[in-house]
Amino acid sequence: MNEEFNKPYDPKAVEEKIYNEWEKSGYFNPDNLPHADKGPFTIALPPPNITGTLHMGHALNATIQDILIRKKRMEGYKALWIPGTDHAGIATQNIVEKQLKKENISRHQLGKEKFLEKIWEWKEKYGDMILGQLKKMGSSCDWSRAAFTMNPQYSKAVQSAFRQYYDKGWIYRGERIVNWCPRCGTSLSDLELEYIEEKSKLWRIKYSIKKTNNLQPITNDFIVVATARPETILGDSAVAVNPKDERYKDLIGKIIILPIQNREIPVVADIAVEKEFGTGVVKVTPAHDFTDAEIGERHKLPAYKIIDERGRMTVESGEFCNGLKIAECREKVIKKLKELNLIEKEEDHTHSVAKCYRCEGTVEPLPSLQWFLKMSELAKLAIEAVESGKVRFHPQRWEKVYLDWLKNIKDWCISRQIWWGHKIPIEGSEDVLDTWFSSALWPFATLGWPAQCEPTTDDKRQTTRCKSKEGGDLAQFYPTQVLSTARDIINLWVARMVYSGIEFMDKEPFNNVIIHATILTKDGKRMSKSLGTGIDPMILIDKYGADATRFGLIWQSMGGQDIHWAEEHVMAGKKFANKLWNISRFVLTKTGDSFVSKIDAGDIKDEASRELLKKLESTKESVNKDIDNYDFGQALHTLYNFVWKEFADKYIEYSKDKNSEEVFSVLSFSLLTVLKTLHPFMPFITEEIYQNLPNKNAEFLMVEEISN
Repeated sequence: MNEEFNKPYDPKAVEEKIYNEWEKSGYFNPDNLPHADKGPFTIALPPPNITGTLHMGHALNATIQDILIRKKRMEGYKALWIPGTDHAGIATQNIVEKQLKKENISRHQLGKEKFLEKIWEWKEKYGDMILGQLKKMGSSCDWSRAAFTMNPQYSKAVQSAFRQYYDKGWIYRGERIVNWCPRCGTSLSDLELEYIEEKSKLWRIKYSIKKTNNLQPITNDFIVVATARPETILGDSAVAVNPKDERYKDLIGKIIILPIQNREIPVVADIAVEKEFGTGVVKVTPAHDFTDAEIGERHKLPAYKIIDERGRMTVESGEFCNGLKIAECREKVIKKLKELNLIEKEEDHTHSVAKCYRCEGTVEPLPSLQWFLKMSELAKLAIEAVESGKVRFHPQRWEKVYLDWLKNIKDWCISRQIWWGHKIPIEGSEDVLDTWFSSALWPFATLGWPAQCEPTTDDKRQTTRCKSKEGGDLAQFYPTQVLSTARDIINLWVARMVYSGIEFMDKEPFNNVIIHATILTKDGKRMSKSLGTGIDPMILIDKYGADATRFGLIWQSMGGQDIHWAEEHVMAGKKFANKLWNISRFVLTKTGDSFVSKIDAGDIKDEASRELLKKLESTKESVNKDIDNYDFGQALHTLYNFVWKEFADKYIEYSKDKNSEEVFSVLSFSLLTVLKTLHPFMPFITEEIYQNLPNKNAEFLMVEEISN
């Protein structure tokens, strides 16, 4: 037994050493695995942004995936865990722009070519930092296959996907209302917005009714409209009421005089109007509200673009506000309406404001010439995959989020007006593709698509599908088996990968989707770096070790519920590691060279030993079943209870005054079985103990056959 075993367990002295030995062995690469005779098992790591560092969600997700990969590797599968990073167009451009700002330089001063050089420099220096942190977590990815969404091979995949969609007529260009971030200077999809509750005002504004012979005056010749955005009055094309609202049925089809602009606009009836909101009368500004745009289309209303891409008022807003910022225009409009005695009431109002998910600036809906991907046929593919059971969510309740979005989907605005990203491969286009367009290809583009394809034509669906060339990664490892990810990208990413896999590979990219828990603060709030409530997993690893951190994460993952983070469970993980170390030292001291890795339970006569082996087998079966059902927390609780109560407190105490070979063999066999079963959860300490075993079966525990 190594002299180090006589010292207390020190994760700092062990973990980096063990990880380096794993990497040198080459066993993270499935091509090098011994006894891999059960076929492939593949997981594609959700690619973290190159702007990022490891947060608690990453740490939990990495641990879940590593548990699955390590277990399958030990079971004899050709286990591949594909790592990589995402170029994160808007986020990365923002972070490099912020760096330049410190030097009083803008990207426009640098020019596009030099700016992109700066981004690549940043990527080379910081872009893979999070992958190094994943290694500290013990993640056993095949780093030789690490991908990046802007690498040349991946870029070819993105261009191929675009071309196939374009050739089918599913990608088109047109001017439509989009979400626009004035700060980032680009369009955004609905899924890239964050909504913040803001305290503001709700203004009830009087619009005068144009008098005619057959119209009875209503509310003293005025109709009252409630709005939280009075500046957009300048772009109104109509006011609308619900057709079933008896209060206003005589007003439908009449003419209203738009305040300040003095433009004549109609009163229209539309089912989109909520009778209960405000006065039941809404202003319709088709160029600056998605619902209003739909109303405008139904009633063939003109659209006045009164806000531009810089977040300033345009000439169509009139000389009154032309060139002003939105907030400045709002103040001016309110002041003018008060002068005209057209504000009936002003009240406090809290409403939800759309913010850019990257820069946190306010997003403006406005008309813009963009590229769109038709979603009707693709959505059907993704819906059928889940409704047929080919793709299953765990927990199952997340299927509803996925299906609800797909069944109400709109065409996807895939173009972005930034410099960093995949350029749209159409001559004359300066736009780049939405980051999620490229990441939707992740499960197969990382495996060599389309280079490893022999295209075949499906006349029925008028699409080109991929027949994987024999011997390549694509043929061996696609489809993947499991995806583990967070709930907030079910629609941003999961759904898009499903229909992309079916469209290009004629096969769902995975069969099971694990939606892991969200880690909250102890009092149930979302963790936030800016508020100081975020926790850095690297600090936990430095303090307690990676195994203890993994233990704390999984221990709290019970029943699919969100985790109210409690660091004491990481401390418990450290104590458990120490307990396991001491158990192992006792067993090795007791058994010496008599340590055995196999026994025949039927030959054991000692009653306490027979009882332990029975509980050991039951525990192993229960743990394996729970892992296979993605109940990782339950599996760890079961294993912990066996090790501490049954093995340590009962059997080891019983064995202390026993010197029989039978007891020695049960001690050694039980320890090895515990190490193998626990290894996916706590890989470092179990590997270190394994390296001290006499008569061990394999070079590393990570490739020990778990069934032996």
